[in-house]
Amino acid sequence: MKFTIQRDHLVQSVQDVMKAVSSRTTIPILTGIKIVAHSEGVTLTGSDSDVSIESFIPTEENENVIVEIFQQGSIVLQARFFSEIVKKLPMDIVEMEVANNHSTVIRSGKAEFNLNGLDPEEYPHLPQIEEENAFKIPADLLKAMIRQTVFAVSTSETRPILTGVNWRLENGELICIATDSHRLALRKAVINTGSQSSYNAVIPGKSLSELSKILDDTSDLVEIVITENQVLFKAKHILFFSRLLDGNYPDTSRLIPTDSKTNMTINSREFLQAIDRASLLAKEARNNVVKLSTLADKNIEISSNSPEIGKVSEEIQAAELLGEELKISFSAKYVMDALKALEGTEINVNFTGAMRPFVIRTIEDDSMLQLILPVRTY
Repeated sequence: MKFTIQRDHLVQSVQDVMKAVSSRTTIPILTGIKIVAHSEGVTLTGSDSDVSIESFIPTEENENVIVEIFQQGSIVLQARFFSEIVKKLPMDIVEMEVANNHSTVIRSGKAEFNLNGLDPEEYPHLPQIEEENAFKIPADLLKAMIRQTVFAVSTSETRPILTGVNWRLENGELICIATDSHRLALRKAVINTGSQSSYNAVIPGKSLSELSKILDDTSDLVEIVITENQVLFKAKHILFFSRLLDGNYPDTSRLIPTDSKTNMTINSREFLQAIDRASLLAKEARNNVVKLSTLADKNIEISSNSPEIGKVSEEIQAAELLGEELKISFSAKYVMDALKALEGTEINVNFTGAMRPFVIRTIEDDSMLQLILPVRTY
């Protein structure tokens, strides 16, 4: 194998596939990146057997030559060293050549590295996915849907299914739900499926976070193929495979209250900043608890009390406050995460009592909601 390639394209591709490479794998070859030079260009692959990412660099793009292939072939190189080397090469053009026994030379300007490669035949094959039922979604919408749900997945392995985001596609609507049993994030969007297919899959939160980092903020369509145990995201020059989580996702529709006793409309930023200030004195051990109390004249009080440290209280004005008086305690972190995920300046908060979950939505937008369980304080 022998080719030359523009360094910045190589660096970008290496960074993308590195997101799938784990140093803690039990399969030694998976600590490497597989590089294949073929007539169309160069393909790089990284995998940790749960997530696999393939990045393709074409020989030319917009009439610019990116890769020149002199001899086709393939090699697996240690990801940690290869990624560091590529970033620090001195010139814009990189030459790579594989000699006998997988020994690989990387040249750029006057710098020359010799790396011991591994046999590419031993590298596991990527899943073969039948692509009959695919649906497409713009990359920027996909990134937004991930951002607005993935933070609410569970980080505890006691219920592995909750470490993923539940994706349901029915009647041309994609619904993404994440919950760690203390809070829930829901985001839905109408998408053009072209077929009447329906899906119900649970995608690991970690996979979606990595996918989001790779995708560009563009309206380019990403093709999504869901099979029994794999999901494939196809973007420009990138294939992103992830295994799905086994098991049934809990029915979360019962959790979302349909009625409310106290309704508040408030400026999202003011609310977030007041909670942020109150949480400064909230004791970590008690899960960062902050208290909200309704007052007269549409005022609400945000307060926190930590016997050893001190207390804080702040009044803010709601745009609207209807219904019963309320005192409720909640995790500052959970509410702040929820507010950061919502888009819009004004939000509605619907309470159904001091010990019932409450729902935060943006005004005039029912495509997303955040639900949070209060904290019992005595």
